[in-house]
Amino acid sequence: MFDIGFWELLLVAIIGLLVLGPERLPSALRSLQRGIQGLKSYGSKVQAELQHELRIKELHEHLAKAEQLNMEQLPAELQRSVVELKAAAAAVQRPYAKPSNSPAVAPNDETPPL
Repeated sequence: MFDIGFWELLLVAIIGLLVLGPERLPSALRSLQRGIQGLKSYGSKVQAELQHELRIKELHEHLAKAEQLNMEQLPAELQRSVVELKAAAAAVQRPYAKPSNSPAVAPNDETPPL
């Protein structure tokens, strides 16, 4: 990634020692290390999210193919993708679905305590 050799690294360390001094150099290196670790974790989170989005896009493409073809003539991979996509859609819609067995209550109505 960075084309830094031994002598360049040694020069940077000597300049850091001269600028920061021996008291503040270790804490500066630790904070630099924490910053690099934070960037790496952020990069891995972004990568995981992109892979997730690509998987969703792939499932949508499979569903579009399934709609064009007869469902009985689909390959097994497409049938699995359709089932996964339907399950994901049901899971997303579940929290927003109205309960079918409870009566509708107006917001100002008071219900008696049990």
